[in-house]
Amino acid sequence: MNSEITSLWQSLALLLRSHPWHGISIGKEAPEMVNTYIETIPTDTVKYEIDKKSGFLKVDRPQKYSSICPTLYGFIPQTYCGTRIAEFCREHAHRPGIVGDDDPLDICVLTEKTISHGDIIVRAVPIGGFRMIDQGQADDKIIAVMHTDGLYSQWRDVSDCPPAFIERLKHYFLTYKDLPGSEERLCEITDIYDREEALEVIRRARQDYMEKFAHLESMMKDVLED
Repeated sequence: MNSEITSLWQSLALLLRSHPWHGISIGKEAPEMVNTYIETIPTDTVKYEIDKKSGFLKVDRPQKYSSICPTLYGFIPQTYCGTRIAEFCREHAHRPGIVGDDDPLDICVLTEKTISHGDIIVRAVPIGGFRMIDQGQADDKIIAVMHTDGLYSQWRDVSDCPPAFIERLKHYFLTYKDLPGSEERLCEITDIYDREEALEVIRRARQDYMEKFAHLESMMKDVLED
């Protein structure tokens, strides 16, 4: 990339909002600590989701019934659930035919603090995750604690979480897509994994991203290293 184009990109980066998926770094300390983009908070009565094309939040759907996500919920920037995530899910769930969901890696972030809205960046420390399958697609949910949180930062692994909390979080994800009046369960959680496995899931999602969006990685590297 020549110097004029590089200078143009640097100027645009100062003037324009970064795309939450591609323009925010995963963080230098990843996967042990990651930047997360928060879409939805526990008090939201509708589920917000990033619009992949524009980078703005959009209303995905109203939260069904009285069920709400008990944590901050969003995704890890510069990750992608592709072939490596799908392969990892197939191996551990012993389920052939699983594919990636083509989305960034989802994450739930625990904090004792009241966060008033989404569309924010939070640094988080992964402690485990759910191996979730959504209609044949790998849809892992990383569980993390907000960095330096006064209460939850004491939890180093998902095994430190009270069982009642894990059951509440599981119930949300197992039912949040169910259709009213239908007994069909659209999502399933095959198992809960620990911190080390969560870090491996993040590594694989990062590798999937680097392969899928190699052209963006190269472009951003040229700009940042100039």
